[in-house]
Amino acid sequence: MNFALSEEQEFFKKTIADTVDKMIVPKAQEIDEKDEFPWELWREFTGLGYIGLRYPEEIGGMNADKIMCMTFYEEIARCSVGFAQSVIMNILMGTYFIFRFGSDGIKERCLYPAMRGERVATMCFTEDQSGSDLGATRTTAVKEGDGWRINGTKMWITNGPICDFCTVLATNDPAKGLKGLNFFLVEKGTPGFSSGQVLSKLGCRGTVTGELVFDNVWVPDEKFLGTELGKGVVYVGDILDEVRLMTGAMALGIARGAYAEAMEFAKKRVAFGKPIGNFQLIREKFAEMDTLMNAARLMVYYGAWLLENGMDCRVVAAEAKMYATEVCLKVVDELTRIYGANAFAYEYAPQRYFRDARFLLYGGGTHEVLRDFIGRSLIGKL
Repeated sequence: MNFALSEEQEFFKKTIADTVDKMIVPKAQEIDEKDEFPWELWREFTGLGYIGLRYPEEIGGMNADKIMCMTFYEEIARCSVGFAQSVIMNILMGTYFIFRFGSDGIKERCLYPAMRGERVATMCFTEDQSGSDLGATRTTAVKEGDGWRINGTKMWITNGPICDFCTVLATNDPAKGLKGLNFFLVEKGTPGFSSGQVLSKLGCRGTVTGELVFDNVWVPDEKFLGTELGKGVVYVGDILDEVRLMTGAMALGIARGAYAEAMEFAKKRVAFGKPIGNFQLIREKFAEMDTLMNAARLMVYYGAWLLENGMDCRVVAAEAKMYATEVCLKVVDELTRIYGANAFAYEYAPQRYFRDARFLLYGGGTHEVLRDFIGRSLIGKL
């Protein structure tokens, strides 16, 4: 297998790294401290066309391959994870089903403006009793005339309170469990559609996360996103591997940021008359972190290569997400140890990396759920 990036991939990697360094890194601390959506940065960054990363050039996208997508997710996550979440939601989950199933009119109204950063998108899965257990979805969609009547509440929705439109998962028959799930488009201004509680989060600050309420919301048949009823869970499966690999790539980005912070500190901090990087126990920490990060990177990008080439990567994607996350948690923990007591102060960066990394445990599936999935996949039916 050739591990070298193509000339195009190398150019893209350098370009997005330089863009992140110039535009996002200088504002990362401010975004975290204010915990407000950075509209000015959003307009500036999205104006560069990155929201169209994975979509065809003929509709204004970049037509990036999966390796380039992972490179983007990794780079943007190494500074402001909250901003990265909002951007990636527009790139991937918030627009995927509209690109795949939306009518020309819907794409003109929602997809293309979202690709330009002019509209904010989101995806609605999670409820108070359903996250990993999608079969327990309580939000209902009842056929009514030439449309659907939607009722329910979604929670932990990234971009939810500021979104211009959302793709919502609802059941047309709760008794059918997973086979009753479907996707619908709901746009801002639709009667009965509103924002509920806005969450104050431990980390990932700067992105706005909260509830979306669907109170007797009616949408026309055009806004049913799919080719036939009851295939929602199948459509979820079509994108889930990419979501898990994306989460793994974000874990790599956070780990890289934390590692760089630790390295800079170890070279400058003097104890017992010399920089602490001269001490064997500190060097051992960097050796272990570098080894773990390289192993995690191989897993994430191998999964991306499988996905790009149309090969089965369900187990690899789950393993990569889980392993890269655990590596990231290890690296941010070591950062706090290398920094010592200063890591406990809000004035220094380690606490931000430590807080931001926690979200990785939930995005793309909890590790308890993933371990069970991986084990069942490997053992098979007995």
